[in-house]
Amino acid sequence: MNADQLAVNATAATPKQDAAPTLRVRALMLGDRINASGLEIGTLVSSTPAAFRVHAGLVVIFRYGVVVLIGLLPSEEKVLIDSLKPRVIGEFSPHEEETAQAQLCKDENLEAIQPGGPICLAKFSDDRLLLIADALAKSTSLARDERRVAAVFDVIEPFARELAERGRTPRRRKGILQLIGNALLVQQRVAGRVAVAEKPDVLWEKPELDRLYARLEDEYELKERLDTLERKLTAVSETANALTDIIDTQRSLRLEIAIVVLIVIEIAIGCFQIWSGTH
Repeated sequence: MNADQLAVNATAATPKQDAAPTLRVRALMLGDRINASGLEIGTLVSSTPAAFRVHAGLVVIFRYGVVVLIGLLPSEEKVLIDSLKPRVIGEFSPHEEETAQAQLCKDENLEAIQPGGPICLAKFSDDRLLLIADALAKSTSLARDERRVAAVFDVIEPFARELAERGRTPRRRKGILQLIGNALLVQQRVAGRVAVAEKPDVLWEKPELDRLYARLEDEYELKERLDTLERKLTAVSETANALTDIIDTQRSLRLEIAIVVLIVIEIAIGCFQIWSGTH
């Protein structure tokens, strides 16, 4: 079944004959990664990302752990998600999820995205649906990363407050190192796997769809959220590094004091032995 038939099926499924055909788009973040190598769940539509025609809908699988389901029934979605679980690395529970509605409009010039409303498309072509899947998948991944960074901020705030109010730093150096590790993981994911700032491959072959993707970027605020996330990651790294440096400096100072005390004790013992030998 090709992309044009999606519109026919969507039309038949609508309760009103004059209503515009609509497709439900659902993005689920199943885990850290999804291995789509050698996967055969339907007719292959795209290899990067892996996209398949399944039943009357489209399934798009992104290697950074997100699967986008377009035009599938809830029962079909459940069967498909269960079939993908063995290929998920680092499964999340619960799954991160975002949904959208794609609606057919008669005029290509009317392609637009209403705030909080459906995504109006001139036709339900594979290229257009892949662009929606890409934007929604990135938005879903960003949502999880934003929460992870917010959780790190919640941990750092008491440390910074204690330093500001009492001039004391936390003694748990391991906790600080874990914060740095979490920040690095999110940074690597955003810059490496997800590549939010990069445009999807379909635009290389269909540059005329660039305007539609720009609208999708604006709707989900991908660039703005990425910039905010990167600033927060920088703040987390700098704060954690500063706290670690202060802790290391304090430990070095205590070590130096301990060495000086040991030297003084050794000198005192030597002087006592010399004094005892003369009497």
